[in-house]
Amino acid sequence: MNQRERPEKSDQQGAPRQQRLLIVDDEQSIVDFIRLGMRYEGFQVDQAGDGYIALDMAQRLQPDVIVLDVMLPTMDGIEVCRRLRINEATANIPILMLTAKDDIQDRVTGLESGADDYLTKPFSFEELLARVRALLRRHQRMVAAGGPGGRILRVADLTLDEAAREVKRGDRLIELTNTEYNLLHLFMTHPRQVLDRQTILNRVWGYDFMGETNIIEVYVRYLREKIEDDPSAPKLIQTVRSVGYVLKGQ
Repeated sequence: MNQRERPEKSDQQGAPRQQRLLIVDDEQSIVDFIRLGMRYEGFQVDQAGDGYIALDMAQRLQPDVIVLDVMLPTMDGIEVCRRLRINEATANIPILMLTAKDDIQDRVTGLESGADDYLTKPFSFEELLARVRALLRRHQRMVAAGGPGGRILRVADLTLDEAAREVKRGDRLIELTNTEYNLLHLFMTHPRQVLDRQTILNRVWGYDFMGETNIIEVYVRYLREKIEDDPSAPKLIQTVRSVGYVLKGQ
C-alpha cells in the first residue's frame, strides 16, 4: 500500500497556496452556506452538483479535501466515493461525507465505500470546519510518516512497515484504507496498552471532542475483518468494555 505524495503547491511568489475544498452537493443553500464560511477561513472552494462532474473535477483539480453529500442526482455519493478510491489520482484525497441525521446505514455504507469521516445534517459550520481541519492534519501526518527510514512494527505475526505503508499477517499482504492504516498504526505503536475512545478519536481522527459518533466501532470492525479473517489465528484486537481497545498477541 504505497502513499502517493502530492507536492505542496505554491503561488508565483513561492508562498503556500490556499487549501482547496470541493463541495459535492446539489442543494444550493448547503453549498452557499459551506462556501461562504470556508472562503472566510481562507479556503479556495469549488462546487460540483452531481456525481459525474465531481469525479471529473476531483481528478482535474486535485482538491485537498472533498465534502461529499450522499444524496446526489445521476450517481449517489456512495458510488462517487468508491470510484474516487479506486482511481490512483484521487485515492488519497480526504473525504467528509454528509448524511441524513436519521439514516445510520448511510453512515456505515459511506465509511465502507472509503469515506474518512461523516457529518450528519443539519450541522453547524464550526463542526464542519473542525472536521475538515482534522482530516487535513491527518493527511499531512500520513504523508510525513510515509517517508524513508520508517520502522517495522510487529505484534505476534502481524507486521506494519512504516516506510512502505504495508501491513502483513504472516506472509499475507493486507490492503487497508488510509483510515484503517492509521488506526492500526496507533494500536501497533502502543501494544498491550488500553486506548480509550477519546485518545483514539484525537490521534486518528483529530477530534478534541467526543461527539455522537460510532466511527471507532465501525473501523475496529473493518480491521478485525481484515487482519483476523482466519478463524484459527489468534484474535489481536480486544475490546475493553466501557473503556476502549487493546492490541496484543497471545
